[in-house]
Amino acid sequence: MRPNDAGNQRPSRPLTADQAWQITSARAAECVLFFDFDGVVAPVGDDPNAVQPVPEVMAAIAGLAESVQRVAVVSARPVDFLRERFGHLTDVDLYGLYGLEHSHGSGETVTEPAALPWVPMMAELAERAGVELPEGTLVEYKRLSVALHYRTNPHLAKQVDAWGRAEAERLGLRVQTGRMVIEIKPPVDRDKGMVIRDVASTAGCAWYFGDDVSDIKAFDALRELEAADDRFFGIRVAVANPETGQEVARAADLTIDSPQALGKFLAEALETLRA
Repeated sequence: MRPNDAGNQRPSRPLTADQAWQITSARAAECVLFFDFDGVVAPVGDDPNAVQPVPEVMAAIAGLAESVQRVAVVSARPVDFLRERFGHLTDVDLYGLYGLEHSHGSGETVTEPAALPWVPMMAELAERAGVELPEGTLVEYKRLSVALHYRTNPHLAKQVDAWGRAEAERLGLRVQTGRMVIEIKPPVDRDKGMVIRDVASTAGCAWYFGDDVSDIKAFDALRELEAADDRFFGIRVAVANPETGQEVARAADLTIDSPQALGKFLAEALETLRA
């Protein structure tokens, strides 16, 4: 199939980025673009609360939101955190805490009801982690989850991981590993893959940009949608990183070197869509 063929047949793989965007441009009105935040829209930092998006990426996302059906951010961050960074982009949907929270555009934040009873336990867990874990562990309390970071002290990895897994087992919670972090969250069935299945099930095209192992579930969701619909067109993009990058890249169609490089990639894509 030619790159500019907008017929009902899904194009054969592999595709170059230019080919993928040309196909997307013919389906822009039915296409959803999904972005993880940390490691994709913004570089990963030692202090998670100080992380800011790459300006070129944000500028491109603003343009893309006007060119496709929807743009959504799907992140482990709470919606409140995401709104501080994306609040000026009122057409961008925010899915926080792996989908336990969501806000459509500039609307109110909606929390998954099944997760709410776990809020007190998460607060208690965060407090205990601050006391029991060794100095150098950064405890990030997110209301519906607790992230234990050891990026600045990688020698603590085994100790932090063991403590987190033991507490999760004792309390009946779930564990999500990531880049120099272990996150403990409620036993509620919600993850990035489920968000993508829900949102993109009525779309004809979707891209997902991710960098970490939790994003592989989103990649898998796009493959499932393709298997269920011969016309659905999905593209999985990995943003490289030194910790989990190889595993994520193996599950992707395309790989981008960094969040900074993603800015240029999206700017070029926007020119294609507008053309």
